[in-house]
Amino acid sequence: MYLVYARVNYDYYKYHPMPEISDWMTQIAKANPDLVTIVEYGKTYEKRTISLLKVTFSDSQNRKKAIWVDCGIHAREWIAPAFCQYFVRGILQAYETDPKMEEMMKNMDFYVTPVLNVDGYIFSWTNNTHRLWRKNRSPGPPSCDCYGTDLNRNFDANWGTIGVSSDCCSNIYCGTEPLSEPEAQAVTYFVGSRIDDFLCFLTIHSYGQLLLVPYGHPNFTASNYDELMTVGLAAADAIKNVHGKTYKVGTSPDILYPNSGSSRDWARFEGIPFSYTFELRDNGTHGFKLPEDQIQPTCEEAYSGALHIITYAHDKAFSGAVAMAAATLWIVLLAAVVTGTTLM
Repeated sequence: MYLVYARVNYDYYKYHPMPEISDWMTQIAKANPDLVTIVEYGKTYEKRTISLLKVTFSDSQNRKKAIWVDCGIHAREWIAPAFCQYFVRGILQAYETDPKMEEMMKNMDFYVTPVLNVDGYIFSWTNNTHRLWRKNRSPGPPSCDCYGTDLNRNFDANWGTIGVSSDCCSNIYCGTEPLSEPEAQAVTYFVGSRIDDFLCFLTIHSYGQLLLVPYGHPNFTASNYDELMTVGLAAADAIKNVHGKTYKVGTSPDILYPNSGSSRDWARFEGIPFSYTFELRDNGTHGFKLPEDQIQPTCEEAYSGALHIITYAHDKAFSGAVAMAAATLWIVLLAAVVTGTTLM
């Protein structure tokens, strides 16, 4: 093993305000300098930095495949940032003892954004009145006194066509145009600039206990829909095996509601083969105010589901590459036998 994971003194089973999450990111990177780096890849409307943790085995000099996980695109969904922190700790701990995780880290980079909507998340912590704030904090058009755009309606994926509002006071206001918001621009540029590297795009939300596959528009079907469903259903089984919770799997129009402009749909349109939205606990009893005593079981089950999808994406990419290389070698050897050529 190249490096033993250095543990950080942090309570993963409580909700943390943004300064504590930022401090945690710094601690994780300092404690694991050969595995973790902080990457700043954008600014919010209020000029705060959007950062992610890149988790990777750094010995490899080759450009690797990649996994994307983002949390906190909607401010009020506090369980999502808690999951991203748990996820980073989980893969670092697994790297110590699990040969499979070691293999995946050697083959893939993990890019994890604990809080994408930094302005909105901070606003949701200011007082109880703002606890259920969803959007970012950009002002509306000049004729509107309201603030915020729903970042998960702002991506360039059937933008503005269904499941959105042009009313800037609405929680599902999609903005003035695709990618009008700097937070959506940051994701689009960072992921889009290395789009061929990404095997998997996971965006974490709450609530509803759902695994949503592309697309949100009912008139569009992903070319690999059957595979997305098969992998998603197996991930839901993995989730259920942890604490018995049932997650529905399907497109948003089929099991939730139609929508357009989501990051999940954008990722699939751009060619990332495995793109999913996780809607974590619960089914509405507590809604966005999930009690802290449910953070641990929620993260444990969601981690199992996410790991199933990531492992499948990895094995398909790399087992396929190995099989193809072996087949190519077999063809070369067969040709040599047939022609009597000596291979050096």
